[in-house]
Amino acid sequence: MKILLLDKNHPLITEQLLAKNFILEEDFTSSYDEVCDKIANYDGIIIRSRIPLDENFLEKAENLKFIARVGAGMENIDIPVAERLGIQLINSPEGNRDSVAEHVVGMLLVIMNRLFIASQEVKSGIWKREENRGDELMGKTVGLIGYGNMGKATAKRLSGFGCKVIFHDILPGLSDDYGTQVSLEELKQSAEVVSLHIPLTSETHYLIDEAFISGMKNDFYFVNTARGKNVKTKSLVEALKSGKVKGTCLDVLEYEKSSFENLETENEDLKYLLESEKAIVTPHIAGWTHQSKEKLAQFIVDKILASHT
Repeated sequence: MKILLLDKNHPLITEQLLAKNFILEEDFTSSYDEVCDKIANYDGIIIRSRIPLDENFLEKAENLKFIARVGAGMENIDIPVAERLGIQLINSPEGNRDSVAEHVVGMLLVIMNRLFIASQEVKSGIWKREENRGDELMGKTVGLIGYGNMGKATAKRLSGFGCKVIFHDILPGLSDDYGTQVSLEELKQSAEVVSLHIPLTSETHYLIDEAFISGMKNDFYFVNTARGKNVKTKSLVEALKSGKVKGTCLDVLEYEKSSFENLETENEDLKYLLESEKAIVTPHIAGWTHQSKEKLAQFIVDKILASHT
């Protein structure tokens, strides 16, 4: 079986698949059109986010048996077309769920306790105590939207802080020891913290907008480690200015390129987020630990071997 690797990943992928007699070719630089011209030569493809696998691409992939995405999100793949063509889709959300969960908790602790602000002030010779009084995570009602691998791992971490975790998911019957499933309206009535753990689809694009925010009963903290376009940034910025959103932790931004490698837009809303004490912004690294890099790759290899050996 001949596999094309389009993005750099942990070397264990190459090592373990070569050991099982797969034929591997790496191409980290060719353009979309150049890859389209040769994709018919491959049985499998391993990707992250460098190029979109749209209908045109998949129609040309005449011999493709599987697409393996090293990570969780699959929005750069035309899933209905892949399914119609009988192409197996593989991803590895198990690999970075712990990393994402820790990032969520870490960002909340930083913003609620003003840790970054206070540290920078002290380093600048400023000593303020009352102005940096924190807000405890202990006892907060946290509403998670999405309860897959990331949501469950986050709920487990938050349970250690004495939080009441509620969640909304489109699949029924997911309640467990760490979280209680509720309707989206129930979540809006109770949550003091909201954290997104959902894919980007037509249904979840701009899920967090002015209507969602105004429908929240409590002023709340907002966390997004899912996808930037799940959130209408302009609505979030207005809510930060009004105080409806008390603080926000964003690992993803609406203005990221589809490859997640950098930002492609500059505007006043982004400028506000980058300058505001109410916002923490990180460069799409919630699932990006040394450990998750290896685990993401290992899950992909295990799933390929389980299906194709």
